[in-house]
Amino acid sequence: MIPGIDVDRRMVTVPVIHVVTNDEVVAREDFIDVACAVMRVLGTRGALHLRAGRISGARFQSLAEGLAAAQALTGGWLVVNDRVDIALVAGARGAQLTSRSLSAGDARRIAPRMALGASVHDLDEGRSAIAAGADWLVAGHVFTTRTHPGQPSRGVPWVQSLVQATTVPVIAIGGVRVEHASALRRVGVHGMAVIRGIWDATNAERAASDYLSSYDDAGVA
Repeated sequence: MIPGIDVDRRMVTVPVIHVVTNDEVVAREDFIDVACAVMRVLGTRGALHLRAGRISGARFQSLAEGLAAAQALTGGWLVVNDRVDIALVAGARGAQLTSRSLSAGDARRIAPRMALGASVHDLDEGRSAIAAGADWLVAGHVFTTRTHPGQPSRGVPWVQSLVQATTVPVIAIGGVRVEHASALRRVGVHGMAVIRGIWDATNAERAASDYLSSYDDAGVA
């Protein structure tokens, strides 16, 4: 059994602030210390997504194991992107599936008790992921972001249509800032996923706290 995850995966309470890494972030000398501080301030309402596509498998696993140890101390989730095998070995509380990952169905067969998220970009992807066993959807990109230069944002009405058409929590990603919390919560979005808004802040721990406060201020959690 994965630590912290109920046998009935549908009873999992999905965190509301998802802090996503990239290769540049995980290469920083203070990454583990800052990541643990972010997990501590968010507690059970936050998830740290370990995402880094260009580092070695050994380095990725080492980072996952280090962050997994922080789960018991902070209550925050470690979610490993793409690598369900490493998520299982490290004891992560969840895995995030993308176009480079196993399908949700295959991942569910390998890890029947693990919480699984799926990254989606349209309604059909969302429905397929849910049918295959995803516990939440990360949907984007909602706002303009440097991660997708030159690509138009999908916008709040698009994520609202996804919320209305699906049956699991939807997490908005892509240029999400603190001030977007109200608009997103009004249309039923469960949570917000952030990269630069936290990692590029002068104080990542304080920025994470600000995102959680803005979420709470925008409505009843």
